[in-house]
Amino acid sequence: MKLTKKSHACVRLEKDGRTLVLDPGGFSEQDAALDADAILVTHEHPDHFDEGRLRAAMEANQAAEIWTLASVAEQISAAFPGRVHTVGHGDTFTAAGFDIQVHGELHAVIHPDIPRITNVGYLVDGGKVFHPGDALTVPDHPVETLMLPVQAPWSKISEVIDYVREVKPQRAYDIHDALLTDLARPVYDRQIGGLGGSEHLRLTPGDSAEV
Repeated sequence: MKLTKKSHACVRLEKDGRTLVLDPGGFSEQDAALDADAILVTHEHPDHFDEGRLRAAMEANQAAEIWTLASVAEQISAAFPGRVHTVGHGDTFTAAGFDIQVHGELHAVIHPDIPRITNVGYLVDGGKVFHPGDALTVPDHPVETLMLPVQAPWSKISEVIDYVREVKPQRAYDIHDALLTDLARPVYDRQIGGLGGSEHLRLTPGDSAEV
């Protein structure tokens, strides 16, 4: 399949003429979800879920559908009856020809004083790609390509490195990187690439790779 990195946490996957988009949030391009046949959203934070982007995609393609957790579904399902599906940990489904398994339940801890919200990750086509959202969820399945949340208010680099070590993907591509400046990227590349134990890669938004 073809993987295209969009800004921050958004990823587009294309296979057999169909397109699956994950987390087209407010830090991503305005058209990040357009032309999608299916959209997956990991959680309700605005850098992952933007109602305007979802509405534009759903209105542009009347056959498009969304799969997400309840906290997001309840905000948009009324506008698109029968096209928004609520999922949770352990669920499996097919979206735009991609086989999806849902893993995880909670967002990573930002601070003990901030209540944790729900968050799910999506394992695509039996482990070809795993997008964990805002959590360091380890799926009970081998992962070929890990979409790695490389920098966030809820993480530190030692946790990111240990996450790569635990998942043991063939390769890890950076996501969740909108707050990471170009000045700091070489530090992350060197430390994650040197210590994670997997091939560590980065795509500029708009660039693609075959996975």
